[in-house]
Amino acid sequence: MSSRPSHISDSAAAGGTAGQSNGRRGRLLDRLAQEGPLGLGTAPLGNLYRAMDDAGARATVDAAWDAGVRYFDTAPFYGFGLSERRLGDALRERARDAFLLSTKVGRLLRPGVAEPGRHGFLSSMPFEPSFDYSYDGIMRSFEASLQRLGLARIDILLMHDIGRVTHGADHPRHLQDAIDGGFRAMAALRDQGAVSAIGLGVNEIEICTEALQYADLDLFLVAGRYTLLNQEAGAFFDECRIRNVGIVAAGVFNSGILATGTTGGSAHYDYEPASAEILRRVDAIERLCARFETPLPAAALQFVARHASITTVLIGAGNPAEAAQSVALLERPIPAEFWIALQSEGLLAG
Repeated sequence: MSSRPSHISDSAAAGGTAGQSNGRRGRLLDRLAQEGPLGLGTAPLGNLYRAMDDAGARATVDAAWDAGVRYFDTAPFYGFGLSERRLGDALRERARDAFLLSTKVGRLLRPGVAEPGRHGFLSSMPFEPSFDYSYDGIMRSFEASLQRLGLARIDILLMHDIGRVTHGADHPRHLQDAIDGGFRAMAALRDQGAVSAIGLGVNEIEICTEALQYADLDLFLVAGRYTLLNQEAGAFFDECRIRNVGIVAAGVFNSGILATGTTGGSAHYDYEPASAEILRRVDAIERLCARFETPLPAAALQFVARHASITTVLIGAGNPAEAAQSVALLERPIPAEFWIALQSEGLLAG
């Protein structure tokens, strides 16, 4: 594994208010990196694609904890409040300073009708998510998350799913709401010490560069944009390192195909059935993995973790075994020759 990025040295060179801001950010990002190369994403605790009971959710968090994971990410959207409730239940009795927690804002949960299967969540929570990036919307979302989590503090607050890919023609309106109020609300929470860091949690890069024009953000949680199949975020991640902005890389398996391969029963790429070209590329990577006796998911996970600008990698787990397996995959030795062959055979593309 490559060494984790150091942020304190960058921040120490700054002076005045900027120096204080960078110093605070550097301390948070250094801690995030030092907590371990893996964090646990908890969309599965919201019954994403498959249901689990409360005991299974608790056991999954416990297994991740026992494997050394100390960073946990959730969102109101995940199961319409179910993920936050289950994660808070699993963490509440642990020493609060022993872990880092992030959740998201940008959606409010309004009373509705329980309809399992909405947005992929097999959750019976009777709420309907609606986008709201306004100042008041961000503040209301933050307070509601604290209530669902049953915790007094959230470490990292991320604006969720803002961007043109998600919102299409409505993107300019939502971005203006964020500029006029949402970013200001998040900065106020950080200035008050209610959170330690703010950023975006998104599936696209363009909005990240756009947001930096309007807000002093500490980190980005980016899903699926730097993987064995998609390296479009690589240059942006390098820019973030120069700016002393952290990166949490998620979606390392691109919706499943890099975990199961082409014949594992989940040939999905970016939430859609994999195209013929994606299947061809994954098949070629699988053959290379076989040559070097390397499991495909280990290669996918370690490829992302190797990037020097990535602060930590976020993985999801639908049961205790998956949580423990992810840690084992990250620790599995992979021959240096594998990475050389991957590059020389043209299997990496932007």
